[in-house]
Amino acid sequence: MKVSEAIRKIPATIDAAETVYAAAKLMDSHAVGALMVTDQGLLVGIVTDRDLVVRGIARRVDASARIDSAMTTNPITVPADAELNEALTIFRSHPFRRLPVMRGDEIAGMLTVDDLVVDLTSSLTTLVLPVTGQVLFGSPEPSTPAVISTSP
Repeated sequence: MKVSEAIRKIPATIDAAETVYAAAKLMDSHAVGALMVTDQGLLVGIVTDRDLVVRGIARRVDASARIDSAMTTNPITVPADAELNEALTIFRSHPFRRLPVMRGDEIAGMLTVDDLVVDLTSSLTTLVLPVTGQVLFGSPEPSTPAVISTSP
């Protein structure tokens, strides 16, 4: 499976010149925990809800401060056409739950650990469906095969 096939939501971005308050409102309206921060359309950072708390509120940053003051710069990304295993390797190597997905310089979306959990759960459900039916409802014994006599 390609990384782009596992993305569940449209990309949520914010311009680097926007405010901390605008970022929080955008996260709320898009029901996301992270925004990709852009400057002239190019990805320059990522800001998470945790960043707003730790780098913003905890440090008494004013809500009118620019969001680029709270973002992580130079985010690690993954190509949209990469195999999902490549993203899994990145997640295993870094302490984050969100990974910007790129098509060249263009943002394709955000892959999250939650997206992967949904895919895994769906795959496991499909895999165990026949077994679940057998466990819950039992299965009839196979019928005895018919024996054809070859003697006169």
